[in-house]
Amino acid sequence: MNTILRILAVAALAAVMTGCGGREVTRTDPDTVTDLSGYWNDTDARMVADSMVAQCLGGRWLDDFATSRDSRPPTPVIVVGGIYNESSEHINTNLFMNEIERSLLESGDVQIAAGGTSRQEIRTERYDQSIFASPETAAEFGREIGADYVMTGDIGSIVDEEGGTRSIYYQISLELIDVETALKTWMGSLEIKKIIEW
Repeated sequence: MNTILRILAVAALAAVMTGCGGREVTRTDPDTVTDLSGYWNDTDARMVADSMVAQCLGGRWLDDFATSRDSRPPTPVIVVGGIYNESSEHINTNLFMNEIERSLLESGDVQIAAGGTSRQEIRTERYDQSIFASPETAAEFGREIGADYVMTGDIGSIVDEEGGTRSIYYQISLELIDVETALKTWMGSLEIKKIIEW
């Protein structure tokens, strides 16, 4: 019986010592490139957004817009719509959409209109103001700027694995659709391939 108690005491002490070792956390600059697992990460989202926005703004559609819309403001208005995850892993597409919006806004070449839940929150606030705010400060209905284009797209992946090596191929596709005509005015894609060895 004493032997069993000693074994249990040693096991409990080992478990406590292991738990006390703890985990080390280091804060780092968010722009630091980190690729721990090899899967899609924040660096990929930022890099792809910047690259695809550069592709988009280099397209012919921007010049066409400037010459064809005399009655519209000179800067096109874009809503970044759904970016769909068709890959084999979980990807937070909302973060990717935010990166695209950030990159588009920073370019100064386009304006971004709120879409999805953000738009609904704005409309709810405007409605609340019409009831609760003073008439002088309440936002007016019917003053939204209509979007000229909606940007949508998807992220797909192919995974190949053998032994201690994994290959992940990502294809990110975006398209810009004219809201008035429903014509696709620009399409772009970007590919990333990662090799992970362990």
